[in-house]
Amino acid sequence: MISSTPNARKVAFTAIRTCYSPNVPSELFDGAEYEKYEQKQAGDGQEGTDADRLFRHIVGSGHTSTLEHIQFTFAIEGLSRSALAQLTRHRVGFGYSVQSQRYVSDASDKKKGGFQFVIPPKVQENRDALNVYLQTMERLQEAYDALRDLKIPGEDARFVLPNAAAINLTMTVNLRALLDFYAKRRKGSGAQWEIANFAEEIRRIVVEQEPWLAPYFEESKKK
Repeated sequence: MISSTPNARKVAFTAIRTCYSPNVPSELFDGAEYEKYEQKQAGDGQEGTDADRLFRHIVGSGHTSTLEHIQFTFAIEGLSRSALAQLTRHRVGFGYSVQSQRYVSDASDKKKGGFQFVIPPKVQENRDALNVYLQTMERLQEAYDALRDLKIPGEDARFVLPNAAAINLTMTVNLRALLDFYAKRRKGSGAQWEIANFAEEIRRIVVEQEPWLAPYFEESKKK
């Protein structure tokens, strides 16, 4: 993660209380109401403060538009084109800036030193399959290089590159969209291994940054 909403918990509280409080949002954010909620024990008999109770109530009632004010930006490296196609099916609440195969050369003699690629675990575990896989990647690199030597533009030479080709991207997502993504792509959801591993890593990073969000990722597993 390279950026996230400052004071995310307080921002979420402000957004939620804006809908139900006569106080203006600036007072909710800077005033004493947030501290009152944080100092009081949860009124629903569960763990945490009354702010936690408020968050649980809002998520449970489906009023999750209030979570759209919290955003996270990630620098993502080495995701396959195959996984990217799955990731970008999630559009609402997501923003993507992807390294271009048109403008960034994958030729062996350029800065990248050829295209990088992802190896599926089942291929990695099978020596014969791995040999076939690596030989195929080598031939595709040779084909790309040959096309570029023949003055074929990169935007056309890239057609020989595989779904395995690794890319880099910057991704920004709001919390509401992220929870929906996680519910659909987490491990155990039926998602393919790479996107499932990606979803779990994103969850780990977000919870490390904002530990109070852990229960909401757990709750999304039930949906």
